[in-house]
Amino acid sequence: MDHHDHAAHGHVTDDAARSAATGHTPHVPAATWRMAASATLHCLTGCAIGEVLGMVIGTALGWTAGPTVVLSVALAFVFGYALTMRGVLRAGVGFRQALKIALAADTVSIAMMELIDNAIMVGVPGAMDAGLTSWLFWAALAFSLLIAFALTVPVNRWLISRGKGHAVVHRFH
Repeated sequence: MDHHDHAAHGHVTDDAARSAATGHTPHVPAATWRMAASATLHCLTGCAIGEVLGMVIGTALGWTAGPTVVLSVALAFVFGYALTMRGVLRAGVGFRQALKIALAADTVSIAMMELIDNAIMVGVPGAMDAGLTSWLFWAALAFSLLIAFALTVPVNRWLISRGKGHAVVHRFH
């Protein structure tokens, strides 16, 4: 039974969890565009939840762009890591090890998406000050997430091809 079969049955060997957390994977999955898009979409989901929540909270409280962006980025990382950890924990890995795996798997992808996304949001004239009822705010946010996704897919493909990024959680999904 390979590591993927162990994970599918909720049993993960210490070696599998240790190698995933350290980024040393015995088998590097094929780095297809489909796999990279799937990994990026997974990352985008967590990022978007945190990003939208942060933008909504900051905008609703009348915060300036700086604190709103900081909150959005922090929440994007929290939700991005949490979504990865959920699957890894379900595979039978302990909390501390699951956190290490999530950090190894998602940090570069989330950072890249957040950098692009927030640069666009801040760069679109009036978007950060438009308010939650404005089409400009929501259109800029949707556009920024779409561009962040498109530019992060190649990065994730490159990471996966080297056994990094989402490749470290591949056996747990």
